[in-house]
Amino acid sequence: MFLSERHFKLSQRTMRKRILELEKEALQELATVFHLSGLEKFRIAYFAKKGALTSLLKQIAALPAEERPEAGKLANLLKTHLTNRFEETKERLLSRQEEKASFFDVTLPGRKPLRGHLHPLTQVQQEICGIFGRMGFKVVDGPEVELDYYNFEALNMPKDHPARDMQDTFYVSDNVILRTHTSPMEVRVMESQSPPVRIIAPGKVYRRDSDVSHTPMFHQVEGLLVDKGITFGDLKGTLTSFVHQMFGRDTALRFRPSFFPFTEPSAEVDIRCVICRGKGCRTCSNTGWLEILGSGMNDPEIYKFVDYDPEVYSGFAFGMGIERVAMLKYGIDDIQLFFKNDMRFLRQF
Repeated sequence: MFLSERHFKLSQRTMRKRILELEKEALQELATVFHLSGLEKFRIAYFAKKGALTSLLKQIAALPAEERPEAGKLANLLKTHLTNRFEETKERLLSRQEEKASFFDVTLPGRKPLRGHLHPLTQVQQEICGIFGRMGFKVVDGPEVELDYYNFEALNMPKDHPARDMQDTFYVSDNVILRTHTSPMEVRVMESQSPPVRIIAPGKVYRRDSDVSHTPMFHQVEGLLVDKGITFGDLKGTLTSFVHQMFGRDTALRFRPSFFPFTEPSAEVDIRCVICRGKGCRTCSNTGWLEILGSGMNDPEIYKFVDYDPEVYSGFAFGMGIERVAMLKYGIDDIQLFFKNDMRFLRQF
């Protein structure tokens, strides 16, 4: 502190106390300034027209005439001292700023910000919808919280049907569930319009299952076509075209007999293993084939729920998991990678 008691012999006690307090306060505040913006705030607070130091100098006029010279001298000493400390702090901050700037080469070209992109599952879903869209299929959407009637009963799975056990369903109540597939949209659309019907229904579905190849929530695309004179040959041609557009024209595929409650006859579609190219590996259980989707001709029983005449109309349905298609397309062996948000994985797409 630059002031001492000998400077205050002729000043009033209140003025002396105020000068000491202002000096202490200003020096403490200046010691906490580390940026030029903070230094500017300090200047305004103490040196500006309405600043603390300026106000103090104005108060000297209120002292008795014989005490003003000595009090003015002490106040000017304080102003000089604070001004010097202010300039020292300013030089130090400017020097530090110049040193920091010297680490950067301002002649280097700017860096472009990283651009985001669609999630791989969204990309694959859009590609699937695009392929079937070019074949004339319309995309439809529906509720994820579904009635038991649309999810099971209207698809030929009554309350006691064993196929319900395949679904591992999340029940909200006895009659309300989280949909286990997007097939309910087939019934909802057939209820609302007469044939011909040609739709695909992509969306989230839910099942009680979780491992490297299953997750409790995943994505499916269901397809439905109903019209006069539709045959199994139409089904094979449609799905063969889809596989060749999605995986390449040289991709071999086969239709393998299977069972689904709402199609008869039913078939699963396999493609040549994308990992071993049909030679046999752990991924394909050494068979050389990988299942990609299920399909079949519509069971005439489901037409009873939507008032279609099975003697006049026929059709087919199919369904596939979007995650499974993406795993086969890109050679991914763990479905959970799609949901972990690991940027090292997502940047590859």
